[in-house]
Amino acid sequence: MGTPAPGLSALRAPRRWPLVAAHVRLVFAVNAALIVVIWLRHFNFDAATTPAAALTGAGQLAALLGTYLVLVGLLFVARTPFLDQIYGDRAAKLHKTIGCWAIVLISVHIVCSVAGYALTDGISASDEFSTIVRTYPYALAAAVGFVMFLLIGTSSIRFVRSRLSYETWTGLHLYAYLAVILAFGHQLAVGSDFANHPLSRMYWVALYAAVVGLIVVFRITAPLVLLARHRFRIARVVVETSDVVSIYLEGRQLDRLRVRAGQYFRIRLLVRNEWWRSHPFSISAAPDGDSLRFTVKALGDFSERLQALGPGPRVMLEGPYGALTGARRTREGVALIGGGIGVTPIRALFEEFAGSVDVKLIYRASRIEDVAFSSELDKIARTTRARVTYLLGRRGSKNMPVDPLSAASLARLVPDIESRDVFVCGPTPMMDTVERSLRELGVPPGHVHTERFAA
Repeated sequence: MGTPAPGLSALRAPRRWPLVAAHVRLVFAVNAALIVVIWLRHFNFDAATTPAAALTGAGQLAALLGTYLVLVGLLFVARTPFLDQIYGDRAAKLHKTIGCWAIVLISVHIVCSVAGYALTDGISASDEFSTIVRTYPYALAAAVGFVMFLLIGTSSIRFVRSRLSYETWTGLHLYAYLAVILAFGHQLAVGSDFANHPLSRMYWVALYAAVVGLIVVFRITAPLVLLARHRFRIARVVVETSDVVSIYLEGRQLDRLRVRAGQYFRIRLLVRNEWWRSHPFSISAAPDGDSLRFTVKALGDFSERLQALGPGPRVMLEGPYGALTGARRTREGVALIGGGIGVTPIRALFEEFAGSVDVKLIYRASRIEDVAFSSELDKIARTTRARVTYLLGRRGSKNMPVDPLSAASLARLVPDIESRDVFVCGPTPMMDTVERSLRELGVPPGHVHTERFAA
């Protein structure tokens, strides 16, 4: 079949962590059990026969578990390499699910606690709530933090999210860190599970410290270390289509950078008015140790600004992230399916696989003008046994009356697709269609590998 691109084998592969999802679930479960034990140690079951005591106890347990879920949710977006390796793009879904349950549990805490204290004091729930917020230590700060969590949760609803810019959405999510800080003092000062139990208090502080430490190490320190070590800068900008350009980055010792085809970085431009925000972009060519290529479509202010820059500006990279890599391959054959600008990691994987693996690429685009890398892909296919199929046209049009990514279409294009690993990246509707078609064709879920960018 030929040989891989020269020099690729000499590059440093990302570190593999000896962890699996079962290990992570065990750690989370053990900590959840410890939290329940802390609550059981304090809770007075003899007094729980009264409605007030039962409500107060339920509120305390909901607060402990809800806050724990907040910390777990933050851990899933801390970009820790071991979680990224295990969960890939599923980390974003887990973060969203965990966040929803955290808000539910904290809401239960507020309702049950206010109701329980109101019954005990013999006053209305509204008066009790006002008293708590005005007089309990750090209660007002915790209330503000909860409102922030509600705003963040609301912004993640699909209807709301579609109407927010990427910068606004990510900016709102940064308030999660402030919300956690605001709630921390209230928990230690008022939480009866911690106030008189130094060991429980130390454990709770250690949980916070562990999560904060991982965030600081992997989202702040690691990018600064990469910048100091490699000194990334924009080397050149190449036009691919009318609204797509490729950005080439150069730097020092890029052969020492642990990155694989299919992964992505968050790019932060170190220029005026841009350094404060970053966006995720996949590398669009297999790393060669000399440069990194990112291919960007003009979808917003940041990508348009990135396209307008010429050679020279410094760039900070966070990453690499993503598990859509050749390390996931378990079978001899591979099918790659890409669409839109989501074809960038697929294009890099095609370059890596071609010549060493039986690979077939399906490239979906509405118009021929939207196709990027066609000359590169065709050249790779000519020099190897790889195959590229372009699916061009609008679905439902005269030239494409049926869905080109339906189960029947995929079976016709790749008859043995059920025996291959399938890598998919593209617009969310396209990916949903492909995943549904692959299920119909009997492709095992463990052999379907996807990438959906996250904050």
